[in-house]
Amino acid sequence: MIVLEPITAANALVFKAVRLRALASDPGAFGSTYGKEASLSDEDWFRRSVRWSSSGSIGLLAYDGDQPCGIVAGYTEDGDCRRAHVVSMWVDPEHRRTRVGTALIERVASWAGGRGLSELRLMVTGINRGAIAFYQRLGFRMSGYTEPYPNDPSVLEYEMMLEVPPPAGPPLHS
Repeated sequence: MIVLEPITAANALVFKAVRLRALASDPGAFGSTYGKEASLSDEDWFRRSVRWSSSGSIGLLAYDGDQPCGIVAGYTEDGDCRRAHVVSMWVDPEHRRTRVGTALIERVASWAGGRGLSELRLMVTGINRGAIAFYQRLGFRMSGYTEPYPNDPSVLEYEMMLEVPPPAGPPLHS
């Protein structure tokens, strides 16, 4: 059974291990690199975990039993109270097509909707066809915005967006 847990200081080293595994497994899927993030201290990871669990963001780890198998983060955009950005989305290759990714994105969308946000946005490299197809299955569409991929300017990144339904009750602000 897949369980999602918030990223906190208590599981910062698990977060570090999963993030580094993601960067090593799928280097073309992220704006950062394994080398850059492997050089961060444990204290840096603790600080990052606290940022990812602040009121303007959400960070999640997916577990299959006691094995971490996925990660995602979302954060609100400064100056725009309508949207949140999805970053660091990754599912272990052995857990792809098992609804782990769907559960992660649905939880971020629920978090965003609960805060009265109306859309999620993310960037995906043009060479990551599997991720593009996954996001499209979830209802994301291309926004029309592109930019060069920071790790290889010959590759384009595409912005994708998903409308988030309004919450059933009053917005949450915590």
